[in-house]
Amino acid sequence: MSRSLFIPSLAWRRAAPGLAGTLAATLLSMGSAQAETQIEWWHAMGGTLGEKVNEIAADFNASQDEYVVKPVFKGNYTETMTSAIAAFRAGKAPQIVQIYEVGTATMMYAKGAIVPVYQLMADADVDFDPNAYLSAVAGYYTTADGKMLSLPFNSSTPVTYVNRDILEKAGVDEVPTTWQGLGKTLEKVVDSGAAQCGLTTTWPSWVMLENYSARNDIPFASKANGFKGLDARLQFNDTAVVDHIQRLNQWQQDGRFAYGGRKDDAAPKFYSGECAMMMGSSASYAGVRDNADFNFGVAPLPYDAEVVDTPNNTIIGGASLWVLDGASEAQKEGVAAFFKYLSSPEVQADWHQFTGYLPITTAAAKLTREQGFYDENPGTDVAIKQMTGSEPTENSKGLRLGNMVQIRDVINQALEKIFAGNIGVQEGLDQAVEKGNALLAKFQRANS
Repeated sequence: MSRSLFIPSLAWRRAAPGLAGTLAATLLSMGSAQAETQIEWWHAMGGTLGEKVNEIAADFNASQDEYVVKPVFKGNYTETMTSAIAAFRAGKAPQIVQIYEVGTATMMYAKGAIVPVYQLMADADVDFDPNAYLSAVAGYYTTADGKMLSLPFNSSTPVTYVNRDILEKAGVDEVPTTWQGLGKTLEKVVDSGAAQCGLTTTWPSWVMLENYSARNDIPFASKANGFKGLDARLQFNDTAVVDHIQRLNQWQQDGRFAYGGRKDDAAPKFYSGECAMMMGSSASYAGVRDNADFNFGVAPLPYDAEVVDTPNNTIIGGASLWVLDGASEAQKEGVAAFFKYLSSPEVQADWHQFTGYLPITTAAAKLTREQGFYDENPGTDVAIKQMTGSEPTENSKGLRLGNMVQIRDVINQALEKIFAGNIGVQEGLDQAVEKGNALLAKFQRANS
């Protein structure tokens, strides 16, 4: 990150470290004391990510003397969202809250609770160009006519991690780009005895249903995956998804695939070398790097050559920043200034390089490349290329479905039954759609 935006400069600190440190602390203290506008930012970033969030806020605070952003860790995504809703109802809401992508529909339909980002920036007269953001990222958080509702912050997309040592042992030179080619490669891996299993996946609903659908330009749900109406209903039990899950189910019988559980539960299968490949979040790069005691690589999520000739972009996971109503005009202006700062190439490039999340702007991706980060860290640009290789369609813009957290639970329950051999693929997906559509209907009734 360029430090020219911040005071005091690193060069000045090196010239007089003791005096610089004392004076810097005094200046920051004076700035905080004189600042009249406090902005609370509730987030779900724990550990080192939380420390990075604190650093971003501190650097913004040091860059000007009108506003002070105060980050507050509120637990995981669900806890953060629940806390924000309760605080809003009690009239004690923060000005900014981080909400995971599956909570987008809930926030969007929270009447009177939010201030859309496009409106916030216009009211504050802050330069704001929605075209500066990666379309496949920003599209998830915009209206049908392109108006941004929340600011993308930590966005990721699924990629394929590979154990190159195992592939070399199995005589595999390249990772196939299609599911058909991947099947042959995984068969070679297992038959050679190079690994006990070929492939596993984290976040199975997100990767194997939601992103499979987007990558292959087929609908996950009607009404443009919910972007065109609350009456959207799930459709994945009547598309190529059925054949795809059947494929994985067959692969599990011969060792080419191993179900490893929900969320990131499957990661140890890859870290230990049990499985040669793992599909998971691009933001898992640091975790793979720190846990894999082998030469690993990153490849794109494959596409289904029997469905499309060329792949679509995948869709994102992660979270965005929402502005809650009730803030003073000064606070809104402060939030707008902070969002402009947060979207700057220097800040976004640093966030992207530190965390593995996608940069939210094309300028940040360009700066990262110019800084040589992708050359020094092979594979970290796969997600960017995957997200920008095609213009998003109605099927790859994202999902705008109410009660999506519960719907994912329903899907995961069905997948567990399928992979355990307790139910057939079609019957399991039919049940998931039936239960999921009941949740969508419930959300529609509550918000119509």
